[in-house]
Amino acid sequence: MRLRLGAVMDGWQTVPAWSRTGLATGVERGRRMQLNVPGHRHLRKIVVLNPKGGCGKTTLAINVAGYLASKGKAVALMDTDPQGSAVRWVQNRPKNLTPIHGMTVCGSKANVTQSFKLRVPLGTEFLIVDSPAGVPAHDLGELTSGAHAIIVPVLPSGIDVHAASRLMADLLLVARVSRRSGRLGVVANRVRENTLGYRRLMSFLDRLSISVIGILRDSQNYVHAAEAGISIHELPPSRARKDQLAWRTITRWLDRRLDTQLTSRDFHRPEVVSNRAIRQFAEYPF
Repeated sequence: MRLRLGAVMDGWQTVPAWSRTGLATGVERGRRMQLNVPGHRHLRKIVVLNPKGGCGKTTLAINVAGYLASKGKAVALMDTDPQGSAVRWVQNRPKNLTPIHGMTVCGSKANVTQSFKLRVPLGTEFLIVDSPAGVPAHDLGELTSGAHAIIVPVLPSGIDVHAASRLMADLLLVARVSRRSGRLGVVANRVRENTLGYRRLMSFLDRLSISVIGILRDSQNYVHAAEAGISIHELPPSRARKDQLAWRTITRWLDRRLDTQLTSRDFHRPEVVSNRAIRQFAEYPF
């Protein structure tokens, strides 16, 4: 069972949700449920994606949400993790800041239906999807279809670089996300410059021919901001100037992407791709 993201049908859009197993919570296996979202032209979707856990997807997602909210935009954040970290962050957000609507696909109350929990409020301008770990390759097309921006955080370790190479193969060959569309951006996350891991990561990213939209250091400012329910952009500049400056390349790329109209190819539904083609790409000596 999957919920679709980005398919425009009779003025409505549908949004995907997965649990860690790849199935939406609270719905029987094998059934397809659709979530109605107002399909106005101004709704923009941002997917933060990496099937490998622990790479900083939630941190990146909440700071993207915080950036847009700090500009006074109407933002919704979809949390697909059973731990609910993104939703807790939304709940801790100070009342004097622009509110962010939190949505979760995990957990349930007896008197609340799944479709009601995932309803995006009218007037929402931006939907950020904090994707789950373990998304199977054949679901990536549904997850990325109709997204204005796809952001992939990658850590500077051999295990993470190997996982990222497989993900790129799946995105390009299975989900059919085009490099030329410019929708796909990679963030080198939690880096420590002048280390062997950092140099290997940058060498790998350089060979991808995919935009490296930002390099973020391993900083306690992200921890402190998350605990306070705010983003790195909402910390005092005197405290977080270096981290805020590092975000400028990401936010500039994001602003350009959100102002770019999607094409029919960006709603592409992938066909079956041979495992051999994926394996050949993933085993390319980056």
